[in-house]
Amino acid sequence: MFIVQVQTGGDRNFGYLVADEEEKKSIVIDPSFSPERLVEIARARKYEILYVFNTHDHSDHTNGNAAIERLTGRCALLYGSTDPLTGLRVIDGAVFPLGGLEARIIHTPGHTPDSICILVGDAVFTGDTLFVGKVGGTDFTSGAEAEYASLHENLLALPDTTRVFPGHDYGIAPTSTIGDERRTNPFLLQPDLESFVHLKRNWLSYKKEHGIA
Repeated sequence: MFIVQVQTGGDRNFGYLVADEEEKKSIVIDPSFSPERLVEIARARKYEILYVFNTHDHSDHTNGNAAIERLTGRCALLYGSTDPLTGLRVIDGAVFPLGGLEARIIHTPGHTPDSICILVGDAVFTGDTLFVGKVGGTDFTSGAEAEYASLHENLLALPDTTRVFPGHDYGIAPTSTIGDERRTNPFLLQPDLESFVHLKRNWLSYKKEHGIA
């Protein structure tokens, strides 16, 4: 499996090209500010782009959609969208064939109601749900509750060896693993929802106290 992580612009946004190297089938995730760069890489390697996904409907992730559709003929898919070529719908558990691989949709509401993560092989692309050492922003009520459930019931159910590729370069490294996040991410170490929300409310002071950038 081929993965390229591109710093697309904006607020340290990441976009991705993910491919089955043997069958030369690929997907793009969050093309955002640099759709041309991701398409250029795919064309250089002779990868056909089958699907384009947005992890959620925020403009810093979707602003490249029109450009990538012009370049590839593929419209960007968000949670609830139906792919016009295959008829597959982007819902929890949906599987999009990718050569000898598959892209599996994991609905992870919290940061937004439509947030998704995309699992391909041993890699999960987490958008703004999970960062390296941090989690996505939410309110302190229903959004935080939904995110807590998404993290613990969906992402932490994946094997520890699963590689994590986030939507922004906000952490101490550009990538991680589920196991590393389980062991070190302050938000995932909280024993319950109340503690999780408390950390969200007091994150700035927590960072200062623990020397986190």
